[in-house]
Amino acid sequence: MAVERNRRVLQELQAIPCNQTCADCGAADNDWASYTLGIFICLNCSGIHRNIPQVSKVKSVRLDAWEDDEVQFMTSNGNSTVKAKYESNWPPFYYGPTFTDCQVLREQWIRSKYEREEFMCVEKQEPYSAGYREGFLWKRGRDNGQFLSRKFILSEREGVLKYFNKHDAKDPKAVLRLEQINATFQPTKIGNPNGLQITYLKDNSTRNIFVYHEDGKEIVDWFNAIRAARFHYLQVAFPGASNADLVPKLTRNYGKEGYMEKTGPKHTEGFKKRWFTLDDRRLMYFKDPLDAFARGEVFIGSKENSYSVLDGLPPNTQGNHWQYGITIVTPDRKFLFACETENERRVWMEAFQKVIDRAMLPQEYAVEAHFKHKP
Repeated sequence: MAVERNRRVLQELQAIPCNQTCADCGAADNDWASYTLGIFICLNCSGIHRNIPQVSKVKSVRLDAWEDDEVQFMTSNGNSTVKAKYESNWPPFYYGPTFTDCQVLREQWIRSKYEREEFMCVEKQEPYSAGYREGFLWKRGRDNGQFLSRKFILSEREGVLKYFNKHDAKDPKAVLRLEQINATFQPTKIGNPNGLQITYLKDNSTRNIFVYHEDGKEIVDWFNAIRAARFHYLQVAFPGASNADLVPKLTRNYGKEGYMEKTGPKHTEGFKKRWFTLDDRRLMYFKDPLDAFARGEVFIGSKENSYSVLDGLPPNTQGNHWQYGITIVTPDRKFLFACETENERRVWMEAFQKVIDRAMLPQEYAVEAHFKHKP
């Protein structure tokens, strides 16, 4: 029967190495396909493709009936062929999301490729590659927690991102240097599917800004404009570096976030529940996840420099409500934390160990030397 023959051919195509993962996010699930583009995709990405029916029409490889011409089209294309076409001018700074990334990043990646064909035509990349971007974002107030419309300007020439509290203000409320900026999507924390957290250093401490835009394309364009500006800055700062060296430095996701309990430097104070963020070698703690400034920061170096993480708490430790302890040992002191569950402790310890196992870079020694811990 033609139905069985077509299903068998599709399964053979699925087994080809380039087709074994989703063409858009890299997930191991490839049981769906766009029969108008000729690619195998995962269930999550198939939902996004369904929202652009003028470009992509999807079917289940196993559950739906396939026509002969549709199978022939899949045979003539496949993930590698289609990627070579639609990603031919994909700029190195533009973030290519994986299956672990949030919905807005994955949706705009797919729309950028197939609906707007931005990576086939360089001229279509102007919104995030021009070196200058101006617009309005909803920004969370530091004190009252309200989101208010604020004007933002990104200037590659000046090397800054700045925002203004009033639309007609001449002087910016804050100026963020490009070399110190990080941006990461935080929809759950911010409570908005398009929520973006921007951080920068102020007096050697981390300052958080929380923003969003109602339009997914707008917020992702802002994100990639920041990455483009940082990419060009790093190209000048490190002229001999390859794209492969620079791209991981453009923006970074956090190693781990979540609640733990902590005690003070004397280990006699009661344990307090705090929100923790592990950002590279900085472990920051906040009273609330959306606080603008951390209550304190701990620098985590490498094992070669006498840093280590231990399972449990020292004997006779008291005051912790949660029972699953972690001790971070630094050259100066021990930091004590407690997790609510064994699994949380395991994940935190893996995140800490990953940092400690990594050799320190020369610039990280300077950070360590000037680090200010807030007790």
